[in-house]
Amino acid sequence: MLKIIAAMAAVVAGLASGSLAAAQPLDLAEAVEIAVTAEDPAFTRFDARASAQEDRAVSDSQLPDPTLRTALANVPTDTFAFGQEPMTQAQVGLRQEIPRGSTLRLNREKREGEAEIERMRREATVRNVELAVRRAWLDKFYAANAQTIVHESRAAVSDLVDALSASFAQGKLTSQDVLRAELELSLLDDRLVELQQREAAAEAELARYVGANASRPLPHGLPKLVSPGTVEEIESRLVRHPIVQVSDAMIGVEETDVELAKQAYKPAWAIEGGYGARGADRPDFASVGVSLTIPLFTGKRQDRALSAARKDKSAAELDRATTLLDLRRDLIRAYADWTQLERRVRLYDDAVVKRAGETADASVSAYGGGRADFPELIRSQLAELDAELKRLDLQVARAKAWAQLAYLAGDDQ
Repeated sequence: MLKIIAAMAAVVAGLASGSLAAAQPLDLAEAVEIAVTAEDPAFTRFDARASAQEDRAVSDSQLPDPTLRTALANVPTDTFAFGQEPMTQAQVGLRQEIPRGSTLRLNREKREGEAEIERMRREATVRNVELAVRRAWLDKFYAANAQTIVHESRAAVSDLVDALSASFAQGKLTSQDVLRAELELSLLDDRLVELQQREAAAEAELARYVGANASRPLPHGLPKLVSPGTVEEIESRLVRHPIVQVSDAMIGVEETDVELAKQAYKPAWAIEGGYGARGADRPDFASVGVSLTIPLFTGKRQDRALSAARKDKSAAELDRATTLLDLRRDLIRAYADWTQLERRVRLYDDAVVKRAGETADASVSAYGGGRADFPELIRSQLAELDAELKRLDLQVARAKAWAQLAYLAGDDQ
């Protein structure tokens, strides 16, 4: 039985490893598509809130429920006989209140505006998720590719350690050189562990949005990054950014609140009718009336409410202006990163990495000919590693600047 279980476990493990090996690389565009089309509660909560506000828009625009009144009036207390007195009657009445001015219509418009706020918040959340997915994907890309670079450098240093150990056994080197090589090898091992930790953290962040797809391998190269356009072109699109549209919708709601506050200066109406039934063959009574609520003393109520509504609208407009200023600041910063990092990446591609490799090769030749010492050889190897890691870091930083510009520009880029 144990052999059968072990065989089944081996088969399952083989199938799992085979499926992992057969997994297609997760490119950046696919990761974003998976994240924004998922049934994520971060999105659906806004749909639920918008739907709730639309229901309230219908509810709040209806007339108040009518009031039904019943009473026994003018009953004599000596006999409590219904037909004794001519004024004794059983009354029934109905009262319907009519709110001030255009209050019902404005209530509906306000709720519809609040529903629009929730829809725009959903779009803003989608835009934030796109940015978070791109950053997490790029973090994982850096950690995975940096490990490859460090592995290659470690293999080169390991070969040096083997060669040095043989030379040390022959008495050609001191123990200090061997210990120095082993130290650098241990430091490279630590770098690998750190990069593995960073990759795991990035994968966990990515899994928040794409689930099990986060464990799929990534492509070997970065995707082609389309130029985001000029600063002026992107800036002209900032007014269509979802968080600005949230502010626009809020201003619209505050404008409606101002109009609602103005309605408080208008009278409220109520229409009522009643019927009184009398006994002893006496004629019944019918009555119809209209009541009016007149706002006479407005100084501490309607005036203050209107002033507060106008101030709230002004604050909402200032919030919108602040949001645009923040977006423009982010745009200037991201665009500067995009352009300057492009120049730095080109410099590393054309010169730095190439010269670091040539220096490392020259150090190996010089060391073999006895014209360079061991510390210089190690420094040249590590300098080449640092140059390659720095180039990768600059490439990823440039891609993150592009992701920030894509967040600001939206789908129009």
